[in-house]
Amino acid sequence: MGLLDSVLGSVLGGAGGQGGGGGNAQLLQVVLGMLGNDSAAGGLGGLLQKAQQAGLGDVVSSWVGTGQNQPISGDQLGGLLNSVLGQGQVANMAQQMGVDQGDLLGQLSQMLPQVVDKLTPQGQVPEGGLGNIGDLLGQLQGGGAGGAGGGLGDLLGMLGKR
Repeated sequence: MGLLDSVLGSVLGGAGGQGGGGGNAQLLQVVLGMLGNDSAAGGLGGLLQKAQQAGLGDVVSSWVGTGQNQPISGDQLGGLLNSVLGQGQVANMAQQMGVDQGDLLGQLSQMLPQVVDKLTPQGQVPEGGLGNIGDLLGQLQGGGAGGAGGGLGDLLGMLGKR
C-alpha cells in the first residue's frame, strides 16, 4: 500500500499537527480501505448490509442520513468489523498499527461515523457506491457538499480534539 501511504501523506500533510497526525492518517487509511468500492468487504454497501444483519442497521444508517449520527461502541464495532472483514482482521490491524485492539476500536468508533457522514452529504449512498480510495480522498479533501466546511482538514481537526 505504498502508493496509498504516499497519497495520504501528501493530502494530510501536517493537518494532524504534532503527535496524533500520523495516527489519524493511518486510521483514516483503515477507514477508507473499508468504505471504498475496491474493498474486499464490499464498501459502504457491504458495511450497511452486515450492520442490518447484526442489528446495527439503524446506527450505521444514521451516519449516512442527514440527521444526528448515532454512536457505536468499540465492542459493537468490533463485532460488526469481524463480520465484515473476517475474524481476526481487527486484531491484525491493531498489531500492524502498534496499538491495543480496544484502543483501535475506540478510535474507529469515533472516526468511522464522521467519515461516512462526510462522504454522504446528501443523506444517501451514491448509486454505484462511494468509489475507490482515490475517489474517497478527493471527496474528503474537497469537503463534499459545500457550505459549512467539512473537508479532510476539518475532520482531522475534530478528531485531534478528542
